[in-house]
Amino acid sequence: MMDEKRAIAALGALAQETRLALSRLLVTCGAAGLPAGVIAERLGVQPSSLSFHLSQLAHAGLITQRRLSRQLIYSAEYGTMNALLGYLTENCCGRDAVCAPVCNPAIGGTGATAKNTAA
Repeated sequence: MMDEKRAIAALGALAQETRLALSRLLVTCGAAGLPAGVIAERLGVQPSSLSFHLSQLAHAGLITQRRLSRQLIYSAEYGTMNALLGYLTENCCGRDAVCAPVCNPAIGGTGATAKNTAA
């Protein structure tokens, strides 16, 4: 579960146009992620500026970085993203209800929500 301090850090990292676009881009790529050069090209961001934004998102735990040969590959950190969504929607349907959306790229797309789990 996410605490208030981590939620504020994550929301602060996302509260900037480039970082929000970057996070949304990486979410669409699943665990495979993207190399930094491809991210810069798709977002139209200079590599030096991109490094700063990647660092901010990584520090907030919203993305991960791994090395593949000479490339740095960045991926969305779905655990943190889901924890943030859970924190934000913790009491939306009452204290004991679980209705927060969950994203699991391993099963292809977004997971269940309260609307489609009621059936």
